Amino acid sequence: MEMQFENLLSQVTDFIKSEAKSETIVGQPFTLGNFECIPVIRVGLGFGTGGGEGDAPKKAGHGEAGGLGAGMGIEPIGFLVSKESEISFISTKTNQGLSAAFEKVPELIDKYFEMKKQPVEEVA
Repeated sequence: MEMQFENLLSQVTDFIKSEAKSETIVGQPFTLGNFECIPVIRVGLGFGTGGGEGDAPKKAGHGEAGGLGAGMGIEPIGFLVSKESEISFISTKTNQGLSAAFEKVPELIDKYFEMKKQPVEEVA
């Protein structure tokens, strides 16, 4: 069983080496006018293994089992862009407005509770 596990692990590792590249997901680096652009990706990996063996009751037989699982997530996150000696990162994410809104949440909550403390004025 040990050889099968090592073989499976080797196959998974080879697959990750061949697939987890920005060239595979986004493409090759490219030139745009005076700018050199290099795609950047984020890679997340997860592995799980298990195995066991044992004898059945009353010596009816012997059993072995094993398993291996892996998951991989790959996401393009932006581009490294260079022009002469200047290098910058351009994100593919456009949630900057949402991030700014979440930064304001504590301030908005404080204002809400201040308004709740003030007495309600009657309309004449």
